[in-house]
Amino acid sequence: MAVMPAVVRFPSIEAVEEALRSDNYLPDRGLATAIFLALTMGRPLLLEGEPGVGKTEVAKALARLTGTELIRLQCYEGIDAGQALYEWDYSRQLLYARALQEGDFGDRVSELYGPEFLVERALLRAIRAGGECVLLIDELDRSDDEFEAFLLEILSDNSITVPEIGTITAQTPPIVIITSNRTRELHDALKRRCLFHWIDFPTPEREAQIIRLRSPGVSDQLADSVARAVARMRELDLIKMPGAAEAIDWAQALALLGADAVHSDAARVSLGWVIKNRDDQRRVEQQLAGLFDE
Repeated sequence: MAVMPAVVRFPSIEAVEEALRSDNYLPDRGLATAIFLALTMGRPLLLEGEPGVGKTEVAKALARLTGTELIRLQCYEGIDAGQALYEWDYSRQLLYARALQEGDFGDRVSELYGPEFLVERALLRAIRAGGECVLLIDELDRSDDEFEAFLLEILSDNSITVPEIGTITAQTPPIVIITSNRTRELHDALKRRCLFHWIDFPTPEREAQIIRLRSPGVSDQLADSVARAVARMRELDLIKMPGAAEAIDWAQALALLGADAVHSDAARVSLGWVIKNRDDQRRVEQQLAGLFDE
């Protein structure tokens, strides 16, 4: 397999960190390094971690920073190649066939499978766009083994064959970000094709920085208080751990309610912004004295 040249987007790891911070995304050194190497080497980046730690936001931020199109393939149980690649516009083909019935239909039947009748899905659009797009393959762990194997072939060759048209190959590979919540283990073959990085929950200090960066209207005191409370919640045996996104939402809600810290009454009645499961809410409510700064 020929290695296609990568489009260098950032000259250094520091440049990646600075660019992401300018887009209100606060990466740690490990994530910035993974992004730099993936972009420079032209390899897919596989990001794993709990929901809400910012995996999808990496792809969105990169698309904005590089001025390229974001093409998102949302995976789900039962997704197949046709839903990810392309399909034919059968209704238009039927209308065209009827229009040809009065003419020499036999010599023109091949026109029914021309490019104008091809409906591109995410993977075909990304291969055609090449280095001018960011392809986000979101929550790959929700798909099945067969789809994962099919995807591996596409990523290895950076090409797609449409039998009626031919093979379409990317001149330069697209930026590919794959995310997984690890509801199942992805296969080693896919991992070998990608650069892997695990995004963990941020420390309370870094989470407070994230809250302040994404919510300028939140005071430093409230951001610190929310970050500490959320960190304590993650130590409980919860069904769904709150992520950074929930921490940001909660801090914004508390600020709107006029709270200065999470020990206030406003925090007690706004748990739905940070805890999204009823059983988890009951568990947190039983531990309020230890979670809040009281």
